[in-house]
Amino acid sequence: MLGFVGLDDREESAYRALVGVGAAAAPELARRLGAAEDEIAVALRRLEQRGLAAPSPGRPERYVAAPPAVALGALLSQRRHELDQAELAVSALAREYRVGAADMAAHDLMEVVTGLEAVRHRFEQLQLGARREVLAMVTARPVAVTGEENAAEERAVERGVAYRVVVERSLLSRPGGLVELAAALGRDEQVRMVDAVPSKLIVADRSMALIPLTAGSASTEPAALVVHASGLLEALVGLFEAVWEHARPVRLSGAVAEQSEPDQPDGTDLQILSLLLMGLTDSSVAKQLELGLRTVQRRVKRLMDMAAVSTRMQLGWHAYEKGWVQRQPAGAQAAAPDDAARGA
Repeated sequence: MLGFVGLDDREESAYRALVGVGAAAAPELARRLGAAEDEIAVALRRLEQRGLAAPSPGRPERYVAAPPAVALGALLSQRRHELDQAELAVSALAREYRVGAADMAAHDLMEVVTGLEAVRHRFEQLQLGARREVLAMVTARPVAVTGEENAAEERAVERGVAYRVVVERSLLSRPGGLVELAAALGRDEQVRMVDAVPSKLIVADRSMALIPLTAGSASTEPAALVVHASGLLEALVGLFEAVWEHARPVRLSGAVAEQSEPDQPDGTDLQILSLLLMGLTDSSVAKQLELGLRTVQRRVKRLMDMAAVSTRMQLGWHAYEKGWVQRQPAGAQAAAPDDAARGA
């Protein structure tokens, strides 16, 4: 937790223990922490160098903790200053990059990345560098990073980056596919589904994109093309928008109805409805929810009886009308940034 001020785990433990007891010598702290005495002695000397501890007057073998609000506040102010300077440096480099990008030769607008680790690094780098939005088309077969491994996506969303994602239907036939989809929706990402996407694609802030060249196999390494601001990038963004426009919004309903209302669907019913409305078959729904096929069919029949309808198409209409599943909110599609933002 205090690593931001340069403390390692041993130094932080020693400082916390010292704050708790007020003053102590290295042997006492070592016993309290269950650590080697020489390690604690080194940690105390480093705390002294950082102004977090000082030898006790008259008993130099004992150390007294500096008040956290004073000592850590000073270190925190120093780190803030360093971050401010780093931000200014990044802004200056970004301005230089934009000026240089305007004069890029055609061969500088694209970059081929080869190898699993290199592709994975650029995939994560693209998301971590995004400031406004990420557009993505996701296939059922990952090239370098699976949905479970994509920690950069969660970190980007936490920073306020908006995600619009189109997934292909076969993703739900992959083990863990429904879990990935539910996690994305849980992060308030906008997700739509199509039968198949043209290609895996990710675009950050409409200024850089990554698209696979090869999927990788036992005989070939994965490779990807990094595309900078250019006519090709605009074409890739246009491709995404065209696919997005014709894709179905994904909504997973799973709230459990009150037990006192037997005429309302329960959480499992709502999940079944959501998956059926995405176009999955009964058997695919059963596989994703780890239910028996007959259980799914029996629940669908119960829902039809509950809705007093005779066809599944009528059931879908009734589900929307009764609010069992959500419609796509009006205006949910994110507005495209203006031309000035594209070059940021």
